[in-house]
Amino acid sequence: MTFSGFVRGGLRLAAAGGVAAGLMFSAPASAETTLKAVMHAPLRVLDPILTTAAITVAHSYMIYDQLFGLDAELKPRPQMVDTWTVSDDELTYRFVLRDGLAFSDGRPVTAEDVVASINRWRQRDSMAQVLNKSLKSVDVIDDKTFAVVLTEPFGWLLYAFGKVGSNLLVIMPKEVAATPATEAVKDFTGSGPFVFKADEFKPGVKTVYTKNPHYKPRTDEGVWNTGRKEAMLDRVEWLVLPDMMTAVNALINGEIDYLESLPADLAPLLEGEKNVTVAINNPMGWQGHLRMNTLHPPFDNPKIRRAVLMGLNQEDFMRAQVGDPKLYRVCYALFTCGTWLKTEAGSEGLLRGDVEGAKKLLKEAGYDGTKVVLLHPTDFAEATAYGPITAQTLRAIGFNVDMQVMDWSAVQTRRAKMDPPDQGGWNIFHSNWSAFTVSNPISNQPLNGAGKKAWLGWPEDAKIEEMRAAFAKESDPEKQKALAVEIQKRGYEIASYAELGEYGPRIAYRSAVKNVPVGSGTWFWNMTLDKKR
Repeated sequence: MTFSGFVRGGLRLAAAGGVAAGLMFSAPASAETTLKAVMHAPLRVLDPILTTAAITVAHSYMIYDQLFGLDAELKPRPQMVDTWTVSDDELTYRFVLRDGLAFSDGRPVTAEDVVASINRWRQRDSMAQVLNKSLKSVDVIDDKTFAVVLTEPFGWLLYAFGKVGSNLLVIMPKEVAATPATEAVKDFTGSGPFVFKADEFKPGVKTVYTKNPHYKPRTDEGVWNTGRKEAMLDRVEWLVLPDMMTAVNALINGEIDYLESLPADLAPLLEGEKNVTVAINNPMGWQGHLRMNTLHPPFDNPKIRRAVLMGLNQEDFMRAQVGDPKLYRVCYALFTCGTWLKTEAGSEGLLRGDVEGAKKLLKEAGYDGTKVVLLHPTDFAEATAYGPITAQTLRAIGFNVDMQVMDWSAVQTRRAKMDPPDQGGWNIFHSNWSAFTVSNPISNQPLNGAGKKAWLGWPEDAKIEEMRAAFAKESDPEKQKALAVEIQKRGYEIASYAELGEYGPRIAYRSAVKNVPVGSGTWFWNMTLDKKR
């Protein structure tokens, strides 16, 4: 089955193959059920409002819950909310929390906690910034009831409250949510199915979670990030291994149970392994991403940014990063291929490898040889192939490229700096976005044109912000689609980022692992393990 076929239905590959290695982990003295996982990157930033990093999103799903969730059809369903009403003029939403909600320290979740969490989230999230333009107030009514009052209809409110991916609206205690959105929270009291064990946290080595005894799951069926989210595992350990070969060997030997990101070149090693399953559990996949810093030369010039897009070739990136053509697709739709908003408008002549055209455009733009600082992580399996291809292509176009090698944690720290590249800043970095997150103009974080309030790279474009706001207000699907076409055209004109193609990331796990959740995220709720450690 192809990746596009997977998007429509689902892909599960029987795994095979085998190598052995002796990497041992000590087990806890108790007979509790412990699942050991190796994730796609080490966890370092613990605050989901402070960063858009996917590993922080995965951490947030462990320890926090959401007001709503999105099912497999991307329809909002209540999660922490029990009931809600909408006024006839669609300007007032009133929400009632469900009974039994409690934080991991046993305190009840109240409407005050919710309102404080919403107010912190809406300072940073891309969808929330559009919402803010239509928002009058978020009010506490009583302990279990809160209201959202708008100045004009915003039909994406429930969707925003339950969105999958960065930045998540998660519910924290009010005193924690009072932390400025520019500062990291230091208290990790959560509202979700697991508890973060801060006393066992060793950044770059191990992260530990245990079952939250105070969490009351919903009773309806779990679908994506909706319904029942029950911690069936007593303990989950995220282990950081020195390289992916070591991780694959550890999985084969039963020393770990779950591998979140399986590189294409190592997948054959699992062929024939009867105790291992290889699968794609993300029905929409990932969108490769190259981000340019618009604050500093040379990418403060949109014409130079378009020269980059003209010279790049999506096929090169996907072939190197994924390998198997069945598992990736070339896609020029900023709002994700396979969705109702898919369009190639504005992409003509871009991302198809026109190096000669890019050379000409770069010369016309007046590029003066300014050094381009490209941040390249060597330990981030989902993006390690991107940097060398970008460096080679840009040099062929005529750029002076300085590819600086570092680990992913260093990239995450460096990319948040607005300093000039020669003073510790940057010009380009690569990552991936959940194809779900970027699937519409208001949740698509990279398109945000709010300047220093925008996502990393900080593009400023009043026109695209007006267009995104108009999309949010429009309720007619055909008119929304027409607006999406124009927004995408503008996005390609601004050229603050390049989409590098879409692919289905593979996971691998031991046969003892059951009920692995499917959806646009990495989730450990409802998962079971048929053995004790």
